[in-house]
Amino acid sequence: MRLLHVMLRVVDLEKMIKFYTGAMNMRLLRKVDFPQGRFTLAFIGYGSEKKQTVIELTCNWDTDSYIKGDAFGHIAIQCDDLQATCERVRSSEGELISEPHKMKGGPVMAFAHDPEGYQIELLGPDVFDLLEQGFD
Repeated sequence: MRLLHVMLRVVDLEKMIKFYTGAMNMRLLRKVDFPQGRFTLAFIGYGSEKKQTVIELTCNWDTDSYIKGDAFGHIAIQCDDLQATCERVRSSEGELISEPHKMKGGPVMAFAHDPEGYQIELLGPDVFDLLEQGFD
């Protein structure tokens, strides 16, 4: 078994695709309209769905808002260059909500919101080295 994708319901699909392919350096892997169901699915990620977990953006054509609730936490993305990713977020339609900082005894991280308010945890390239060592 393996994790295939995480699905986010979105209102402005094109804005979200632009954010994730721009600020987060993902690729649009496929986009499919379902006219009979009145929705569009867009799959974005860093590699083939056959090999990697991706994000599914679902846009229901007749819905103009969603209640996010408080149960969902965040998407976590490991960044090759955390500062550069933060700069791309700042220059996009996303929002940097926490500057890069070292978690006590842990990795350097930052937090952002995508254009529709979903939270993203941004982690530096050394996150797995630190996790394997354990926190101080």
